[in-house]
Amino acid sequence: MLIGEHTHTLDTKKRLSLPSKFRKELGKTVVITKGLDACIFLYSTKEWKNFAGKLNELSMGQGDTRAFSRYFLGGAVEVDIDSAGRILIPDFLKDLAHLQTKVMVVGLGNRVELWDETRWSHYQLELENKADLVAEKLGDIGMI
Repeated sequence: MLIGEHTHTLDTKKRLSLPSKFRKELGKTVVITKGLDACIFLYSTKEWKNFAGKLNELSMGQGDTRAFSRYFLGGAVEVDIDSAGRILIPDFLKDLAHLQTKVMVVGLGNRVELWDETRWSHYQLELENKADLVAEKLGDIGMI
């Protein structure tokens, strides 16, 4: 399972090393795409097929579902993990997530999120301030 937070450095060639324990689960090729909240989503090819399959099941008649599919599928790129465990981040994704030198690599079960370290810190503070409200909403739907 992909879990935990790891700080890694984006080198001058826009390569990012992935945690070794993540590499074992991800395989040799991954899919990266636009994420939500100004981050990048990273999936193993197996998980990407599951996610993309669900997107393809959405109605094309609904404008919001077409837009959602375009956002994720149109922004997706297959990238190989090199022998040093690094991936190359395309410019458009690097810019979207405002990635600088320090990148947070966050495992979330079936995907990894890539965050600029400063943005991640701000996001975490916001989340901590509203964690009780989120917990109540999850309780209302029977999640916790």
